[in-house]
Amino acid sequence: MMEFGLQMAQNRISVLSRHLNDFPKEEKRCLVPKLQPRLQHTSGGTSGRWQYTEDSHRLTNTQRQFYEDNGFLVIKNLVSQSDLLKYRNQFEALCNKNVVVPGMTIMRDVAIAKSEFVPGERAVTKIQYFAEDDILFNFCSLPQILDYVECFVGPDVRAMHNMLINKPPDPGTKTSRHPMHQDLYYFLFRPINRIVCAWTAMEHVNRPNGCLVVLPGTHKGQLLQHEYPKWEGGVNKGYHGIMDYRPEHPRVHLEMQPGDTVFFHPLLIHGSGANTTNGFRKAISCHYANSGCHYLDVKGTVQQKISEETLEIAKRRLGPDVTVDFKDIWMLKGRLVRGQEINL
Repeated sequence: MMEFGLQMAQNRISVLSRHLNDFPKEEKRCLVPKLQPRLQHTSGGTSGRWQYTEDSHRLTNTQRQFYEDNGFLVIKNLVSQSDLLKYRNQFEALCNKNVVVPGMTIMRDVAIAKSEFVPGERAVTKIQYFAEDDILFNFCSLPQILDYVECFVGPDVRAMHNMLINKPPDPGTKTSRHPMHQDLYYFLFRPINRIVCAWTAMEHVNRPNGCLVVLPGTHKGQLLQHEYPKWEGGVNKGYHGIMDYRPEHPRVHLEMQPGDTVFFHPLLIHGSGANTTNGFRKAISCHYANSGCHYLDVKGTVQQKISEETLEIAKRRLGPDVTVDFKDIWMLKGRLVRGQEINL
């Protein structure tokens, strides 16, 4: 989540500089994970104060209360198989260099990066910042996704960050794990409760191939200190993790079918285990924010370290003569996908 494409930045930096200067049916789609006894799940209803959701006819009271209590909600079969196949085919074309799209970051697992070159999609573990790719970015603007996103961020929606994750079979080093973390650590826009992630399984996702694991209710806490884990096999660039969360906290493994989509809060503590199978585990995701959100200065906060690390990469890519800050980077990444452009 740290690096961004050089070409996209170069294409848009001049524009940026000028800018800176001057239930029924829906109830059936709700998936409550199998470990329901571990979750907070109150009775729902219209009474009480809604803190993490917006008024909408899309969510039932049960779904809305579940997200309020737990910080995530899984909607079954939200993305069609035909769309998933389209994204998969484009991913393969990009990996094989049959298609070249500017502005993307293509990443390899640290274990693969240290080994001999592996050709094709087996070499790529993640593609980020695909806003310039019309096929992949189609996911971020799917109406059925945005209808749910509005329930969490409101009607003016900006797609801020996107990824296609190709979790590789673990070579025995456990580097395919993703440490427990909070996505807000990487974001410098607020308010917190008007940010949400949509994460869609592109194939069957389960514990053996490294499904997401979440700590229900942790979205009600604070942004915690993150560091690189001291893993023997190494850790992928940008994979910071929380150092002091309670490991005994109840957790839920989100086993999902292709097309199932989980929406989760940016403070929700989550991660994923190692892929112990022989196949790759694919998912596609996008983080959204209300376009009326504002940027903040992260100097002196727990986010200062990641902002400095990101800026170092930016300077190496853009050159010493280009002045850029953490805010500029996020402004370059985002795209309005619904409603009005307000601030971001």
